Amino acid sequence: MPVRRATRCPVVESFEPVTADYPPTPRLPLLTAAEAREVVRYLFLLEQLDLSPRGAAAGQLASDLARRLPSN
Repeated sequence: MPVRRATRCPVVESFEPVTADYPPTPRLPLLTAAEAREVVRYLFLLEQLDLSPRGAAAGQLASDLARRLPSN
């Protein structure tokens, strides 16, 4: 049985290292806290109105999101 030699992949070696600069100003959040709370309310409403598994999934998502929001 012939012995196979390890070969280098020329494609991988040709890429430059990835470097990036961060923007000097902070980014705005995708949603404000008030908008996120409104989304949670709508998801809980969807859970009550849709008795299918999708409604249950909306309620689970609402619970997960609500736990991540600030309490104020």
